[in-house]
Amino acid sequence: MNEKFDYAKAIAELEEIAAKVENPETRLDDIDALVGRSKQLLGQCRDYLRSVKEKIDSLDKE
Repeated sequence: MNEKFDYAKAIAELEEIAAKVENPETRLDDIDALVGRSKQLLGQCRDYLRSVKEKIDSLDKE
């Protein structure tokens, strides 16, 4: 991944996905794709938060 992960952008996209999934006009096929994308974003958010926690923990040890 060349570009830096943007946590705020990922959260905004997750909020957009949630709104689309809750919309009764969204087709089931689209919901399947949206759920897949949300899983990908959640994984990236977890990785990012884990790396931030590790950085903070390493600062506490100094």
